[in-house]
Amino acid sequence: MKLNSPLRRAATVLAGALIGLGGAAVVTSPAAAHDSTVRGEAICDTATGTRIVTWTLTNDWPADATVTDLKTTPTDVEKAGEGNFVIPGKTGGRNGELVLTQKVTGGDAKEATISFASLWSTDGFTDGKNSARVDLSKPCAPAETPCVEAGQAGFHHTFGVTGNGSTATVTLNDGVKLCEGEPVTLVSYFAPKPQFAVPQYEYDHDSGTIDNEHRSVTLNVDVPDCNTQVDLFFGGEDDIISEITENGSRYGDKKLGSKNGLGGRSKGPQGWYNGGTKGCQTPAVEPLSQCDGTVTLNLSNNGKISKYAIDFTVKAGEFSKTVTVAPGKGETVTVPAGAGTITVSAEGMENVTYDWAAPEDCALPTVIVENDCDTVAITVENPEGVTPATAKITYGDKTETVTVAAGKSEKVTFKAGKATYATVEFPGLDVEPIKATLEKLDCENGGGGGTGGGDKDEPSLPVTGPVAGGIAGGAALLLIAGGVLFVIARRRKITFTA
Repeated sequence: MKLNSPLRRAATVLAGALIGLGGAAVVTSPAAAHDSTVRGEAICDTATGTRIVTWTLTNDWPADATVTDLKTTPTDVEKAGEGNFVIPGKTGGRNGELVLTQKVTGGDAKEATISFASLWSTDGFTDGKNSARVDLSKPCAPAETPCVEAGQAGFHHTFGVTGNGSTATVTLNDGVKLCEGEPVTLVSYFAPKPQFAVPQYEYDHDSGTIDNEHRSVTLNVDVPDCNTQVDLFFGGEDDIISEITENGSRYGDKKLGSKNGLGGRSKGPQGWYNGGTKGCQTPAVEPLSQCDGTVTLNLSNNGKISKYAIDFTVKAGEFSKTVTVAPGKGETVTVPAGAGTITVSAEGMENVTYDWAAPEDCALPTVIVENDCDTVAITVENPEGVTPATAKITYGDKTETVTVAAGKSEKVTFKAGKATYATVEFPGLDVEPIKATLEKLDCENGGGGGTGGGDKDEPSLPVTGPVAGGIAGGAALLLIAGGVLFVIARRRKITFTA
């Protein structure tokens, strides 16, 4: 059957229109579905006072879209891994969303913003009109943490002693807020022994206070170069025990690292130390020899670290004595003459040994020589305040030895011979022997000077005649005078000093 021409033409036009509309739909529908959006949301982290902004980017097209030209304020978003951000396509069970996180601290920022473009690599389509903002004007502050009363807070610490110093660090535990500051002190002491013993005397201290602004303190003290104790305890300068005595106060469980009590709140090593290698005394001995043979020992205990009494023991032969010298003081011990080698001992000191030696300024013995035609007399005099002197006296081939006490004298007599001198030695004294020269006498002429003429071996003839009487009178006077001179001439005295 054939249609009439008008109807046929109308049908042809309608079919062409439908085909054109269908083709247009196929071409334009993908472009209309390329779309990306973004929305934001902010929450406040009350634990830290940080606002966390979450940005959700969406992709309505089945193919993945790469994010480009990403900009955020006031901070960058967190990025996991390397490479660009990609919004997954909405297909195959994927939701077509990419979530980015932005953290904003502080209260200055009033808003957060984001802007970006999306690129679909499958067809090169770009959507560059994506942006959003989130209001941050509401305050965001950490929640108020209740404070902890004194004695309830937790701490941790370090403690050590090295060389001549000690260091400790005490720190408040995280998350703890103190209602008031907590003082802590490190103190060192002189000690009588390397183990715990009393009395102890404060040497150095350092105190600090832990509070919410200063959550950690480091303390340092010097340690004495002798036996010591060091303590780390909860308390301030007013709580320091300056002298630890037998029945006095103790820090007890206030020491950090204790099992219980205030000190048990801090975790760490024991906050106390006892040790040392020598006593806190300075014993010293000064021996001085005396001229009388005694030895004076000056015992002292006045050094920089002398905090305890010292017992000095002095021994010499049968002599023995123990003397206690208080700190900062001195004592004197006299060892009798002739006691022998002296030994002084004390804790913290090597033994001191000493032998008496004659001082250089002691008075020396004197020697007096008297001789006449019959005898030679040697007298040794020893002064007061000196040791007994032993004198070895030699005249000719004869030798005598005498000991002369202090303030005394001893006399030795020899028969006169041809020797013209005597020698006196002092074996116990550091002096040269004395050579004592005798007075020269004319003993063959009665101790005088000669016969008045002629040969001395030939006596003069007596004088006779008228003048004999006058001569005899003069001779009588001369005889008397000569007798006096003879007595004087027979006893000549010379003194020598050793």
